[in-house]
Amino acid sequence: MSAHDSVFDRAFGAFLFDMDGTVLNSIAAAERIWSAWAVRHGVDVATFLPTIHGARAIDTINRLNLPGVDAEAQAALITQAEIEDVEGIVEIPGAAAFLNSLPKDRWAMVTSAPRDLALRRMAAAGIPEPLLMITAEDVQAGKPDPAGYLLAAKRLGLEPCDCLIFEDATVGIQAAEAAGAPLVIITTTHQHPLQTAHATLASYADLRVEVDSDGLRLQRH
Repeated sequence: MSAHDSVFDRAFGAFLFDMDGTVLNSIAAAERIWSAWAVRHGVDVATFLPTIHGARAIDTINRLNLPGVDAEAQAALITQAEIEDVEGIVEIPGAAAFLNSLPKDRWAMVTSAPRDLALRRMAAAGIPEPLLMITAEDVQAGKPDPAGYLLAAKRLGLEPCDCLIFEDATVGIQAAEAAGAPLVIITTTHQHPLQTAHATLASYADLRVEVDSDGLRLQRH
């Protein structure tokens, strides 16, 4: 049985979603802001931009090891700029309807974004606010560390292996794998085909969920 088929072949206690690139597309806004920041700090934009996706701002800045840069202060500036610029942020096709079809106590958002930014982007894209949201402030270590997904499962009263994670970016995929959870990769924003053993989906348009006594079952239309 392939990984793709296996996620359609069992029930899950809950679904856990990454945000950026998984339920909404914020690439244009993020790359506008990070490009300007990189230029100001003498960082090569072309090689830097691919590294920003899926990670916390403070982790992205710390990775650069720039002399004399206060990573916490710079991350706060980036976050404020991203809160102010939501132009072009849209939902991943079918995401809002799919999320609205789920029982509210059976799904959560696990994002590398700070809470205020996550709420702003979800509102801009028309994504429903979850009852449970794990954000950058809730963990000591961001993705690819699995802390966020482990915390979400714990707060839902579940083991990670009973949660299906929806992800898009490499660091998020690594976090889901490290958590020991089944995984679906949303490929809508991918510019190149992804080589992976995990299930992949281009959008939510062909998905529905059946809710029974065993939990949530992913179905194709």
